Amino acid sequence: MTTRTVGIDDLGVYTPSHRLDLEELARSRGVDPAKITIGLGVQQMSVAPPWEDAVTLGANAARRVLGGETLQRDEIGMLLVATETAVDHAKPVGIFVHELLGLPASCRTLELKHACYGGTAGLMLAAEWVRSGAARGRKALVVATDIARYDLHSSAEFTQGAGAVALVIGEAPRLLALDPVSGVYAKNVYDFWRPLDRREALVDGKFSVDCYLEALDGALDDWVALARPTAPPAAACGALLYHTPFPKMAYKAHARLMAHEWRRTGRGADGLTDATEQTYAALVDPWLGAARRIGNTYTASLFFCLAWLAETAGDRLPGSTVGLFSYGSGCCAEYFTGRFAPDSAAVAARIGLGNMLATRRPLSVEEYEWYAHPATTVQPAAGEAPAIRFLGIEDHKRRYARLEMHS
Repeated sequence: MTTRTVGIDDLGVYTPSHRLDLEELARSRGVDPAKITIGLGVQQMSVAPPWEDAVTLGANAARRVLGGETLQRDEIGMLLVATETAVDHAKPVGIFVHELLGLPASCRTLELKHACYGGTAGLMLAAEWVRSGAARGRKALVVATDIARYDLHSSAEFTQGAGAVALVIGEAPRLLALDPVSGVYAKNVYDFWRPLDRREALVDGKFSVDCYLEALDGALDDWVALARPTAPPAAACGALLYHTPFPKMAYKAHARLMAHEWRRTGRGADGLTDATEQTYAALVDPWLGAARRIGNTYTASLFFCLAWLAETAGDRLPGSTVGLFSYGSGCCAEYFTGRFAPDSAAVAARIGLGNMLATRRPLSVEEYEWYAHPATTVQPAAGEAPAIRFLGIEDHKRRYARLEMHS
């Protein structure tokens, strides 16, 4: 039986060209800014203007990996779009993205939903499709796209954000080869949800943190049983990435991962705190730069951490191993690993995330609040229009515009 090396061949990112500084929002809400910048660990959040939605975010991210010499549209045989910011109860976000990208008719297309875990679900389904041989040499395009939105003046308001990541999945990947064994955990809980009659989500914050950490334990238990690792994640990996609804959560998650290893190997508490601090500083904290400046992006959150690692680590990537933990409320979680390919530095150099973040336009709190109003409909000023944008709803049908793309 042939063993196929499958993984992420390319990665594209997109976040709206507007940002809100959270110190400014904190002051306007009568909150000590340190509670946000230090307590949550977040500094800015990307804000989606009225001409952006989950469709445009995803399509604009995917557009960055299409065309040129890297990927042609007729090479894509599967499109999986993961989101918890769906625009229709029946029609999938994926079919809008399919049209806007000009993908072939012979491309299996659908939408996936399991809160923030959906992007990883898409990645794993696509990898299995390629690994099975059913792809017949074609590639899968996995798009994770979301707008994290909560009620104005709520405690969760500071954990909003918007963005999308597109992953090209294929054989002999140029960026990251995925290991075939992962650990999974699932359990029905009400830690975060959005009923059909609501635009803003509901969340039980403390309970959700507890569910996240319990799911991490469960996924690690499953991974250890299946992978039988010879070294713990903190020793085997050059980087550890976690689903990051806010950067402080990554610290909590890493502390739990380290405690899990201490407990599994029968060690006492001696040395655990120091080991946690040292490994967090080396393996986790450097890769939270995007999360600090974009905010929560739900399905795309973990992969923005991957994009930041890839772009900023540069020539240190090839041959190194990364561990990734994905959590979705409700809940489902997965821990998996991968190894960066020999050509990964060249692929990573084209991501362009840092420049995208640096060129966003700052919003005032007043502008942000105006954008947040559901009835707001306005088109961008000259120079602000993204390549693909939302025009509005006509006769109950969503309308989009796009610039012509080269094939």
